[in-house]
Amino acid sequence: MKSLRILAATAAVIGLAACNSSPKTPPPSSSSGKSASLRSMEQVAIAAHKCWFASKDPAFKKYQMANELNNFGGTPRFLLVPAKQYGARPLLVVQAQGNSSQVQVFGPLMSEALGARIGSDINRWRTGDTSCGAAA
Repeated sequence: MKSLRILAATAAVIGLAACNSSPKTPPPSSSSGKSASLRSMEQVAIAAHKCWFASKDPAFKKYQMANELNNFGGTPRFLLVPAKQYGARPLLVVQAQGNSSQVQVFGPLMSEALGARIGSDINRWRTGDTSCGAAA
């Protein structure tokens, strides 16, 4: 009789443990383990590469993209530098910081004719629209 009570108690404990061990799903915002700034910059960088470089857009022929999305400073970014001078001073910096999905764009290219197009493209891409838009 005593072993029957022990068996019943053990079964009850196992049953309760099974109820409490349901798989926990992480909240959607942390499901990838990436910060909002990194998710936003990945989206923008992929679109920039596709639309400006992979498409061989003539407006960007003089530049190359330096991807720094996984830098150790916590500021995912990419740079545009002169095509034949990878280590040169950046002409364009596109970055986001911390847990913000806000993208900052600055550098000498923003004050040139191409700046308006760059700003328009970046704004479109950070909202999720990865279309290439019109060439300059």
